[in-house]
Amino acid sequence: MGGPGDPPEGTPEGAPGGAEDEYRSVVFDESFIRAARIQEYSARERMTDHTPAVRRRPPLHRGLSRQALVLVLLIALAFGTAIYMGVRHPYRTSEAQRPAEPLRMTVIPLAPRGRVPGAADPEYLYAHSPAAQFGVGAEGIPLPAVRRTAHFSDSQVVAALTTAKDYLVVSSLRPDVLTGGQVHPVRALLDSDQLDQFDQSYAHPAADGRHAPTGWLVRFDPAQAELADRGIRVEGTLQAVEADSGTLEVTADHTFVYALRPAGSGARTEASLFTVRREMRFRFTRDDLRLHQAQLVVSSVEAGPLSCAGDSAGHLHPLLAGQAATAGGPAATDPYATGSAPALCGTLATSAQPRV
Repeated sequence: MGGPGDPPEGTPEGAPGGAEDEYRSVVFDESFIRAARIQEYSARERMTDHTPAVRRRPPLHRGLSRQALVLVLLIALAFGTAIYMGVRHPYRTSEAQRPAEPLRMTVIPLAPRGRVPGAADPEYLYAHSPAAQFGVGAEGIPLPAVRRTAHFSDSQVVAALTTAKDYLVVSSLRPDVLTGGQVHPVRALLDSDQLDQFDQSYAHPAADGRHAPTGWLVRFDPAQAELADRGIRVEGTLQAVEADSGTLEVTADHTFVYALRPAGSGARTEASLFTVRREMRFRFTRDDLRLHQAQLVVSSVEAGPLSCAGDSAGHLHPLLAGQAATAGGPAATDPYATGSAPALCGTLATSAQPRV
């Protein structure tokens, strides 16, 4: 007969030892149960002494996290660096990195054969001179037809021609430069590598082929002459070519004709014409094109009527109506002096003067 824990039919065959053997380790006898102390926590105790059943989520942070902010800053820095490196052209060719050459200049005074012709009306003088069909002011310096080159676009060629024209305008046509002594408008258009040479030309003018202010611009002695007509006549050409893969060159050849009268003489005083031919070569790197500046590398000036014995390096001293060139040739040239340019002078053709 089976025990109290056995099933009525007895222990199944193949089963291990029976229920008592299987659950013996977890069954408590009656004396243990009666001796156990039962304690039930109150609702307050369950709330204060025990971990809440539901865990609170941390509050959400408004705005970008620190990691996201750092990522945005890194992207912005990389983008800015790429733009800067693209603008600065860090892989420029060796031609573009060369320093600007110093300007080589020649100023040749042209002496008249006789007295300088004059008239009270400047328009009359222009009409009876070779400048009768010249343009007036900046209109006499038109830009040529533009074609791109192998390494420069149409817009870059236009930029070079425009900068060269601007230089000619401010250095040959502005009244405050011609007779007012202003130099900043011209200086602002030069490559920074040439500024020292430009400044030295005005601090210490010299007819040495490097430091004559009249090689940089046209200016008259304000104590001697003034403009009788601000409508300066101009004719000439501009031409742009590619010198190498990093350099554009612009050649300018223009003749400027000025109507002048003695300084402070009044409108009734006879005026005369003064002619300046300027042949100039400009050089442009890509940086020059971007900064709207130029390297002036060659300047050849022929001007008259002037006296060969006068000093044409610092100012032009024009011979005015009724005046004649003084006797004597140009300043002496010392062939033993190194670094100096020979003194030059020419004769102003009679056909270049107005017929009055």
